[in-house]
Amino acid sequence: MSVGHYENFPVASLLLPARLREPVEVIYRFARGADDIADEGDDPPGVRLEKLRAYRRRLEAPSKVAEIIRQHQLPVGLFEDLLDAFTQDVTKKRYADFAEVLDYCRRSANPVGRLLLHLFKRTSETDLRRSDAICSALQLVNFWQDVEVDYRQDRRVYLPQDEMRRFGVSERHLQQKTADQSWRGLMAFQAERTRKLMLEGAPLGRALPGRIGLEIRATVQGGLRILEKIRDVDYDVFRHRPALRVFDWPILLLRAL
Repeated sequence: MSVGHYENFPVASLLLPARLREPVEVIYRFARGADDIADEGDDPPGVRLEKLRAYRRRLEAPSKVAEIIRQHQLPVGLFEDLLDAFTQDVTKKRYADFAEVLDYCRRSANPVGRLLLHLFKRTSETDLRRSDAICSALQLVNFWQDVEVDYRQDRRVYLPQDEMRRFGVSERHLQQKTADQSWRGLMAFQAERTRKLMLEGAPLGRALPGRIGLEIRATVQGGLRILEKIRDVDYDVFRHRPALRVFDWPILLLRAL
């Protein structure tokens, strides 16, 4: 679940206007808290689902997130989409095709970008479409970055099943951590498609003014940099989990500028 792994990307950073840092932090804390219910700890699925149902009630009861929703007139449906995705993570471990994966991204990642645009009062169809492309791409980057982690911890596979078969990849590759030619072909295909999706949304960073535009450009560059690192380790994410390091940030800010 990408919301739980946004350490790779600038979130609520000093690039954001001071007046919006608190609502952005509230949104991410809400998403991270629900994500942790779905993914962390040893609770059985039934307990996780009950906790998520209780968590959903925070949208109506007096709370910080409810206050932010009211104050900034944010669509409650976007928060509900996030919770739907986290609930799905408890029960669904395989995805038949890329359409299913994208539908998951639509609920697990895209709402965060849309909520940020609502905070900035920039909700044209073009802006929303580009934001969706960036957020879905970031979610996909996280999937490919954490293939080994997701399978080891929860036997979860976000790689589309039909594409695994097409490239001659089976779950034995995941079990045995086999980065052979078939695996590299599948991962190269996923990385290139993700890169193209990221670039489809990238013009949003130039369309939005000031620090929010810079924030988005830096985030896009962060995602692209992870894809570069996946390529640089020859798609062997079993032994090399690509992540952004301290020395990457000056490069990303330079590219963003």
